[in-house]
This record gives sequence, C-alpha cells and structure tokens, in this order.
Amino acid sequence: MKVKQLVSKRYKETPADCVIPSQTLMMRGGYIKPVGNGIFTLLPITKRITSKIEAIIREEMNRIDGQEVLFPVAMPAEIWRKSGRYDSIGSELLRFKDRSGSDMVLGMTHEEAAVHLMTDLADSYTQYPFMIYQIQTKFRDEPRCRGGLIRVREFTMKDAYSFHTSQEDLEQYYMRCYDAYNRIYARCGVPEVVAVASDSGMMGGKVSHEYMLLTDIGEDTIVLCHECDYRANMEAAPCIVENEAGTAAPLEKVDTPNVKTIEELCAFLKIRPQQTCKAVVYQRNSDDSLVVIFIRGDLDVNETKLRNALKAEIHPAVLNEDSGLPAGFIGPKGLPESVTVVYDRSLQGIEWFATGACETDKHYIGFNIQREMGDVSYVDVAKAVEGGICPVCGKKSIYTSRGIEVGNIFQLGTRYTESMDMTYVDQDGSLKHPIMGCYGIGIGRLAASVCEAHHDDYGPIWPMSIAPWQVHICSLRADQEEVITASQALYDALQAQHVEVLWDDRAVSAGVMFSDADLFGIPLRVIISPKGLKNGTYEIATRDKSMKENIPADQAIDYIVKYVTESLASFECSLN
Repeated sequence: MKVKQLVSKRYKETPADCVIPSQTLMMRGGYIKPVGNGIFTLLPITKRITSKIEAIIREEMNRIDGQEVLFPVAMPAEIWRKSGRYDSIGSELLRFKDRSGSDMVLGMTHEEAAVHLMTDLADSYTQYPFMIYQIQTKFRDEPRCRGGLIRVREFTMKDAYSFHTSQEDLEQYYMRCYDAYNRIYARCGVPEVVAVASDSGMMGGKVSHEYMLLTDIGEDTIVLCHECDYRANMEAAPCIVENEAGTAAPLEKVDTPNVKTIEELCAFLKIRPQQTCKAVVYQRNSDDSLVVIFIRGDLDVNETKLRNALKAEIHPAVLNEDSGLPAGFIGPKGLPESVTVVYDRSLQGIEWFATGACETDKHYIGFNIQREMGDVSYVDVAKAVEGGICPVCGKKSIYTSRGIEVGNIFQLGTRYTESMDMTYVDQDGSLKHPIMGCYGIGIGRLAASVCEAHHDDYGPIWPMSIAPWQVHICSLRADQEEVITASQALYDALQAQHVEVLWDDRAVSAGVMFSDADLFGIPLRVIISPKGLKNGTYEIATRDKSMKENIPADQAIDYIVKYVTESLASFECSLN
C-alpha cells in the first residue's frame, strides 16, 4: 500500500474530547472516525489491525475445539423473554419494533441465541461437550461512552459458549479457555494482561474472571496482593479489615448539633472513623423501598456486592420528611419498620462505637449492636481497601490498581438452559439441562488497549503480530528519480517475499513524513534518501527506537525479511 492511496488523514492537533492516549493517537492518526456517541467507523489501518487480532483469536478458539458460527444481530424479543433478561436488563438493551409491530432487540450478548441454536441440535449426552463461537457486531446502549474504542455502544466481539454434562467437565474446559486467553494476549503483544476474579453481573453464574490490562487510565479498580498472586476486581474482592473491639460502656445519647458527617463526628467526639458506624441509604428500583446499610465509618459501600446481597437493583436514596430518616443522624436504633437493614461485617465484634440516634442533632456513643439489637446477620458489602487483609495469604498486603477489561470468562451453570428449557437425554435416560460457560473478547477495545500499553508521545508502537503493516518505507526526496527507483525495487521485492509494506512515496518534508510514520506505528522503518543512496545504504530503524542501523542496499532485503520473520516468531513462543 502506498500512503498516497491510503484512505486516511493525519492531524497535528488533538481533537476535542480526547481523554486518554490511545483515543488521542488513533484520532490523530486516522484510525477511527466518530459517527455518533460511542459509534465509530474503522478506517483501513484499524481494520487491518483488528483483522489480525481476529485471526489470532480464531486460531486459539479452533485450537481448543471451537466451532465458528454466526448469530444474528437483531433478534425477536421472545427468546430474551424466555431467559428473563428482556425485563431484567435495563436501558442498555436496545429494544425496538419491526414493521409488523413485533418486539425485537439488538444483541448485546448472545447466550439466548446460542441456547436457541443448540436446543434442537444437542439432544443426547453423546454430543457433549462442545463449544461454539462467533465474531460479530453487538450493540449496548452504553450511558458512559469514553476513550474512543475503549467504551462504545456498537462493537465487534468474539463470544464463545461451551455446553457440558457435568460441572467437572465445565471446570476442565474453563481452564483450557483460561490458558487460551493468556496465549491470545501474549500473541497480540500485551502479555502483561492479568486475569482477576470478577463479579458475574448480568451474565449470571458463580465463577468468572476478567482479563485486565493494568494501566492508570483504566476505569476498573483491581485489588491485588503484594505477598501472593491474589487478584480480583473491586466488585468481587472481599473486604477484610482488622477490627478494634473497644471497651463496652453504657449506651449514651449525646447532643451533636449540626454534626452530620463522619469527619465532623470524629472531630466533635475526638475519635477515629474506625470507631464510628455510618448509615448509607439506597432505594430498590422496583418499588423505591428504603434500604439502610450500616458500615464502619472509614469504609465505603460496594454497590455490586449490595445488589447481589439484596438480589435487586438499587439507586441512592432521595430522603424527604416522610421517610422517617433524619439525614446525617441515622442509626440502627429507632428505624421505621418498613426499612430493610443491612449490617456490613466490618461492624462484627465491635463493642463500642458512635452512630446516629435517629433524631436530629443526636448521636449514640457506646453503641453495641449485639446488646442493643440482638443477633443480626452480617454480610460483606464494603469496598476492599489499601492495607486490607488478603483473603488468600492472610497478610495485610492488599493494594489497588486501575485496569481496562479486555476479556472475560464465566461459568454460567444452567441459568439459560433451564429458563429456555434446553434439555438432553442423559446416559441413564433422564432429561437434564446442559451446563454452560461463556467467553468474550472485545476486538476494538483490545486494539485500543494495545495502543494504550505501547505508545510514546508521537504515536502507537504496534507489535509485529498485529501491526497494520510490518515495514514502512520512507522515501525522502521522493521528487528525485533515484530515490523512487530504489524504493520501488525494495517495495516490490519485499512484497514478493510476502512482507506487508506501507510505502510513503509522497513529495513532502522529512518532518511531515516522520511525524506521520510515528502515527502509523509500524514496527520497522526503512529510510531511503539521496545521502544514503550515495553511500550505498538504507537506514533501518525500529519504531520503538531500540535499533537504528545503516545497512548496505544489496543486503537490505535479507535483513528485513529475517527481522520480520524472527519478530513474528517471538509472538508464537507461547504456543510451544
């Protein structure tokens, strides 16, 4: 491909609303063009990158016995009603009516379609286990689009679904997928991606992992341990902290005028946040009923854990005079009977703390839950904190980092096969529901994440395995015949050796050409110039600036082919 003919345009200035490096560089480099909020056209450069990612994924899915299918994007609502998700998923699911008035959806995921396909095809235990996968467009009406391809509404995704006759068989296959994902990320040039335990969310199931690229611009918080290999998403990480029981004392109600926050209470009583119990109030989405969470004053509520504990969607409460809850002074004693109460386990065993008295300008000190409220149940609904106790090694070594989710795998169980009545005849003649797993990777997000992991101030640094082209020929002084002649000969020879080449044959300044070359991010650059030709050499350099050499022109082809071949081979080492 010649740059003159390439459908792309580079920009010097950073477009408005770019918030992270990959978005800035891909917009400036002519990789993507926004069509609407969270909807992009992928230009030829990006399409070449994503096609290579898809090829790697296909190889790895086929390697673990996957069979490729293609589900529709638009589906009748009826199959989503069978699973229960038509009503349980909120506005992220795009619902519409076709011309006949039938309810339809755009697929944001395809569990229902997978079960619908296999219901009539896998009716005997002899056909199990198996895995089907697709690479398909999906639509999620995401309310928080950001970061270019990092969070979008329309996207291409590889999603796979495995079917099993036993939990043991699912677990064995799950680990094959776990390993395959590690190979995919290594081959795509981001071996630093880590798998973390996660919450299953709308997908359902009990066991799940997310694959995270650790980066400061990530919107997910990852909980890790300095002392062992423990890793989990904040949504799934338990909060384990040391509690100071304190010394039991008589319950006393004290005046605390205009003292509404934990900080104000600690300053007023001269105590630490760990000695307080704060109230956080939510409402169920279904009926706006109130839920009060009591949690240690230095901790925060993890809303995902709370949703799971309540088995309900929630939102922060809006309190009024009729709620019976005086904001800033809410405590366990004196609550209206209609309120659902949740005690976080951070309060368990504490014999003295300060908390609201359910009266304006009043707090209790010396509060003891067991003494005042009797036996209550404690659940973990707090966010894990820096310096917390690791659930694996038991040391106070928890810390947090940021990450971008670039894939996920779930053990779904029978949630979908039961709700959609998919059965098979087992060996003993009985009807059983298959057990499912599902496995997803966002293609565009992975491409942007690789850019996020490998770039400098001037542009992306694409790994050879997924680079849009492998070699970039820069013809300095393309207005001189000897430069064009030498460049054409090299271009033709490399293509004959099946090397992917981008040739910048434009008569532009060196500054413009090199600036564009940095934005293209191609791993190996060959500079052909009048000065070099006079000396009988080509300048060959890597995009990451780790190497620059003047190579005799008659040795350049062999040098380049060897470099590309060895570089590609380095990405295949994980297969051995």
